[in-house]
Amino acid sequence: MDFEKVEYCDNLEMGYISNLSGGFISKNTHIFNEIELNSLNKFILEKSVYGTPIFKLGNEGRKILILSGIHGNELPSQIANIRILNELVNKEINNTIFFIPFAAPKATMENSRFFNSLDLNRAAHIENSLSNVLVKRIVELKIDFVGDFHSTAYNSNPGIESIFSTKSPTPESFLMASYIARDVKCKLISFDSAGESYKGAVEDVCNMRGVPAITGEVLSPFSSVGEGSAERSLLQMKSFLSYFGI
Repeated sequence: MDFEKVEYCDNLEMGYISNLSGGFISKNTHIFNEIELNSLNKFILEKSVYGTPIFKLGNEGRKILILSGIHGNELPSQIANIRILNELVNKEINNTIFFIPFAAPKATMENSRFFNSLDLNRAAHIENSLSNVLVKRIVELKIDFVGDFHSTAYNSNPGIESIFSTKSPTPESFLMASYIARDVKCKLISFDSAGESYKGAVEDVCNMRGVPAITGEVLSPFSSVGEGSAERSLLQMKSFLSYFGI
């Protein structure tokens, strides 16, 4: 896939995962009110109208993806993704970090768990679903590691701040998750084999494709932003990067 330089950021590039998923993030006031309207964020919001943008920072070392918005109504991680990109955009990075703040901007706009009536975290194995296209792009870009960040509500599954991982076929999924869970002091949830409990999850399908991946969950009511939840998600993302010395 093609990337173009973002004019006012020296080492930031942008491309599209899909041009069929765009939405007006500003229509979701719960998330829009949490986004600082600086030049970079205005640019991200504008580009999200036309599809799912992916941003690339740096051009060497390991390739690491920070993903959020697979469920459009899980808002804290999408806010945190915007914030961590802003924090890193002017720093020297000895790796290559990809950011997808809004995996399905249309679903975020609608504050919906579903994109075109499909749960994308149960559909990454379904040919040509948006999450399937996303995994194909991950493989195409030769991304080495994936952190997929979500939120969970009380009385839902898992209903607790946690990091999901699997031990097979990518043992480093478990190592990454163990590090993050210990670092941020949340629950570690691990499965022996990818896909054994959550068929079609982005994390599982990445692991099955040989790309070590974890899923991060923070506590927040669905379709809203719980107090401190964006900050906890940001902490998970920073811990994920610190695993690689970033």
